[in-house]
Amino acid sequence: MPLQPITHPLLDRAGIRHGFFTRQGGVSTGLYEGLNTGVGSKDDPAAIAENRRRIAGHFGGVPDDLAACFQIHSAVASVAEAGWKGDRPEGDAVVTAAPGVICAVLTADCAPVLLADPEAGVVGAAHAGWKGALDGVIHSTVAAMQALGAKPGRMVAVVGPCIAQASYEVTADKRLFDLPAFVLWRLEQAGVADAAWTGDDTRTDATRFYSNRRAFLAGETDFGRLMSAISLG
Repeated sequence: MPLQPITHPLLDRAGIRHGFFTRQGGVSTGLYEGLNTGVGSKDDPAAIAENRRRIAGHFGGVPDDLAACFQIHSAVASVAEAGWKGDRPEGDAVVTAAPGVICAVLTADCAPVLLADPEAGVVGAAHAGWKGALDGVIHSTVAAMQALGAKPGRMVAVVGPCIAQASYEVTADKRLFDLPAFVLWRLEQAGVADAAWTGDDTRTDATRFYSNRRAFLAGETDFGRLMSAISLG
């Protein structure tokens, strides 16, 4: 089965290569069936490496071109001047102005956010769970892009598949948290000109998405991670 990344018109119209990759097109099996890219999961390392190779190949690159952090639910954004060749500095966002670098984040209910200022030639990817979004990862990402010459008023951003409000009960009295709306609000606060959510709920669609919450409720011992990525080509 081929890779079936979700793309969005905001980034398509900007001419920016990107994809919110689903489970389709991978070699992992069992709990991780599909395109698991989670180095931190208990999946077969060879399967994870092959899945990451396939995503890099989708962008015309190799795994060494990927720039993806060791994610810690922080507001830390790093600049990648070249692919990281397997290194994973701690943080939750990566930006670049270098063609060929594939900025990537991993999620399994948290919100992946892909951003671009096509005029400046700057792109970025952020991992935004409730904590990272609250603590400022979106603002940090936008600031790191500005340092490379981007302007928020020219940026477009897309929030990818994540846990939706109807699936995200956070209190004993069953209150529901709207993560995609919160991330979109943070993008607005940061001055991003145009932003949208793909509308995909990771918890309810087991065929296409991994989900931490779904795995927990099912009593499963682990879960796969989805990769979302963006590149200047």
